[in-house]
Amino acid sequence: MEKRLGTQLSNLYQNCSQYINKLSLNRNFRGLKIYLFILLLSMAVIIAPIGSPISETVTLNRVTTTSYQVSAKPAYKTSWLGNTFSGKKWVQIQMAGMYVAPDGTVYVNSHWDEAGREVGIYKNGDVIGKVDDLHGWGRLGGIAITANKQYLYVGMQQSPEGKPEDDYPPKGTTWYCVRRYTLSGKPAPFAGGRGWDKSMLIINTKNEVAGLATSGNELYVSDVATDSIRVYNSDTMQELRSFSVTNPGAIAIDRQNNLWVVQNKKNKTAAKIVRYTPQGKQLPQQITDVVQPTAIAVTPQDKLLVADNSQRQQVLIYDIAKKPVQIGTLGDKGGIYSGIRGEVKDSKLYGITGVGTDTAGNIYISNHGFNNTGADLRKFSPSGKLQWRLLGLQFLDNADADPDSDGKDVFTKNEHFVMDYSKNSGKEWTYKAYTLDKFRYPDDGRLHTTPTSVFMRRLGGKRLMYLSSEMMAERLLIYRFDGEIAVPCGIFGKNHLKWPANQPKNGSWLWHDVNGDGAIQTNEYKTLGEEDPSVWGWEVDSKGDIWQAAEAGYIKHYPYQKLDKHGCPIYGQGTGEKISMPAPFTTLTRIKYIPKQDVMYLGGYTSDRPNLDGDWGLVGTEIVRYDNWSKKRTLRWRIALPYETNTSPKLHIKSMDVAGDRVFAVASKMAEVYAYNATTGKQLQILKPGPEVNGESGWVDIPYGIRAFQRSNGEYLVFVEENAKGKVMMYRLPG
Repeated sequence: MEKRLGTQLSNLYQNCSQYINKLSLNRNFRGLKIYLFILLLSMAVIIAPIGSPISETVTLNRVTTTSYQVSAKPAYKTSWLGNTFSGKKWVQIQMAGMYVAPDGTVYVNSHWDEAGREVGIYKNGDVIGKVDDLHGWGRLGGIAITANKQYLYVGMQQSPEGKPEDDYPPKGTTWYCVRRYTLSGKPAPFAGGRGWDKSMLIINTKNEVAGLATSGNELYVSDVATDSIRVYNSDTMQELRSFSVTNPGAIAIDRQNNLWVVQNKKNKTAAKIVRYTPQGKQLPQQITDVVQPTAIAVTPQDKLLVADNSQRQQVLIYDIAKKPVQIGTLGDKGGIYSGIRGEVKDSKLYGITGVGTDTAGNIYISNHGFNNTGADLRKFSPSGKLQWRLLGLQFLDNADADPDSDGKDVFTKNEHFVMDYSKNSGKEWTYKAYTLDKFRYPDDGRLHTTPTSVFMRRLGGKRLMYLSSEMMAERLLIYRFDGEIAVPCGIFGKNHLKWPANQPKNGSWLWHDVNGDGAIQTNEYKTLGEEDPSVWGWEVDSKGDIWQAAEAGYIKHYPYQKLDKHGCPIYGQGTGEKISMPAPFTTLTRIKYIPKQDVMYLGGYTSDRPNLDGDWGLVGTEIVRYDNWSKKRTLRWRIALPYETNTSPKLHIKSMDVAGDRVFAVASKMAEVYAYNATTGKQLQILKPGPEVNGESGWVDIPYGIRAFQRSNGEYLVFVEENAKGKVMMYRLPG
């Protein structure tokens, strides 16, 4: 009844709005303004309790776009963090290789971008385009890219997702290709080309193309599968010749048209950079003092730039007129770990994947952290001064606020942001620090797994970070802080997994970093009991206690004891308390406990509202509040969550959180946030992506895709995963 009334009133509201627009064209309209304003205001009051903005939605390529008409509750505003841009423009989430054209146009290649910018095109600090048709149908980008005056050449791969008669590879085969494009990003087919549009040149079926460069009308390709450089006519794409180079990588061509080729480390052989003639004759010049060369380029002054992705994290500059001599560097030695480790500065690099120059001598550098943890593209002047920087830092990620900072310090799984809420949407955040230290802590789970969401807590006055790991909620990773670096110090594992290698073979387990070195030793494990593969619900309450909710029908509770001498929380073996699933649930999936109130919120399925389509990883169909949880466990209310299995897309709730007097739940496909009164369980409103982000969002893929925090001024910050375009959504809602 309420839904039907809301629809009727909404339609009436829209009709009146349209009528007013027509009347506004009439000169007698002024005399009707007061009457119509009162009429619409009265209707708005009636409609408001129904709760949602009136909108039309269309889902395309996992991005949901909301076309706004009129909002019944416009009190909140939409913001975001972690990406330089918000909507139609976005910075891609990976940067695996880069080419810079003479005019400063930057082409960046990557294996994957959720919204389809596998190859992004940038200029003057702006996004100007992308390469088409590298997303879906088994197509991925790669690490190599180059161009000449007419075409762009992209290292990519094609899997057997289509029919062989449509020129897809046969089952079990992947083509590693160079695909030709126009400079604006449209496929450029050629005679003898392969693939559905005849724009692909198949290099091999074993390894991706590791390097590309052009000179005149010749295209040079690093083919790791055959340990060779293969040379093609860049117009006809016919092979001209090849010559042997062991494990070839990035290629750069100097003013004498000779090639500088990175020979990557192979077995016990160290990496080096070797010079060849265009015909393949090896020349005596070599560079052997770069530990991990990942990219090279030649400047207009015929200097060689070499990106060293080892602990140096610098671009090295060589005079190559005779014997190569290093004459300079760009970037602080040690990169992001120089000075205050993890602190972000213009001159601190991390995870360098590309380097290039334009005709003016400006230098461009692409980074994407370690284990694909954030895309970062920068332009420097010839003297090394930063000109602009573009960021695309978040993927399968969410944010949470340090509870002692009143929302000023916000963390994602790898980043620390400092917030200024007096600024406009998307401008509140400043990238303060990168909290992952690859070189000091190689056992960090962020280098070996895919963490997806952060819980920030304060225990004993110390800042701690907990990360839910993998989209299946397999582990809970625990970190203490040493300055800006999050140091791994604990792991809860619900079952036996491939990583870490020396974990207990049976049962659920706990690793505690007893000696405080951040490394995992076999004697630091404890077995907690039987395996818990059905655990989807993880909670770290404000006291530091850890809770698990299992679909098998129970809750486990691990009380926090204290911090050890290194600042790591102690939980210990045998502290787990197993609690039976309370009525009315038949399946438990989520859990949230508020110690100060002794209130428990549980999510899952009930006999009244079962899991009709068998979908997994969701909150379920109900959230239930229990008062006096530690004593009587009195059921206070039941929220029937939105649940539509016959719509397209389906309406499911993926994640929930509680802050202040609000319960928040976010839908998986449309990413709308349902806000409820925590005291009464009554729905208050629905939050949807606003015009600040082009009215769109990607799907919410992770179990903890929503985090809520209430500031001292009453304002709610609601963080929501937005994995399509490299950011975290942030709703700002008055208290």
